[in-house]
Amino acid sequence: MRISGSTVLLTGATGGLGHTIARVLHRHGARLILTGRRTDVLEPLAVELGARSLAIDLSEPAEIERLVAEFGEIDILVANAALPAAGRLENFTMQELDRALDVNLRAPIALAHALLPAMIARRRGQLVFISSTGGKAVAPGNPLYHASKFGLRGFSAALRIDLHGTGVGSSAVFPGFIRDAGMYADGGAKLPPGVGTRSPEDVARGVVRAIERNRPEVDVASPFLRFASALSMNAPDFAAGLARRLGSDEIARTMEKNLHDKR
Repeated sequence: MRISGSTVLLTGATGGLGHTIARVLHRHGARLILTGRRTDVLEPLAVELGARSLAIDLSEPAEIERLVAEFGEIDILVANAALPAAGRLENFTMQELDRALDVNLRAPIALAHALLPAMIARRRGQLVFISSTGGKAVAPGNPLYHASKFGLRGFSAALRIDLHGTGVGSSAVFPGFIRDAGMYADGGAKLPPGVGTRSPEDVARGVVRAIERNRPEVDVASPFLRFASALSMNAPDFAAGLARRLGSDEIARTMEKNLHDKR
């Protein structure tokens, strides 16, 4: 897909990571449609980038229908919106649980379902799902977050198989610990030496690679986290023990405390 001249729907544009992705896509010539919940942040960004925008809550199915009905033909979806969903399962209410799964998993699937028929008819389109290294490897204290991010990885990969030969692609992007924006930056946890972080600009460049090269998966993580993800998939108990020795339990407790109000 060529980004220049394409209509791109970006969800979660009001977060710091969404801001950066929007600006990078704009520099590549995208015609942007931006969504988010905070109008005080969304509207100035839309004006800055000459984009169209709509303030919506993706946990509400009717809002997704309204979004698709209002903007019509979309060439590229970047499903970036997500809740941190940090915390142990027993510490969530059922309402918080439903909201996390609705925003992080159901909404991207529903948007793909709504946009896909027209993309297939045009034989042109790209679906990009922002997952996480938490969609490949697990850490303590985040079962809902991991469930949603593993789900996005599986959905994108399976969808890609079904879309073979249609002219429409499906990609997943896997950020690790991202400094200056996003869940880790907001959570205030201190990482052990050597774990490493990446920048919001690195994630945005990963999105561009996914679109322009139709990459099935794009990792945006430090070498340590890539190694840890591979280890977790092949030796999960050993990887979990190593993570605990590096302080993962304390990181999880800090993230749950500091991100509780974002559920």
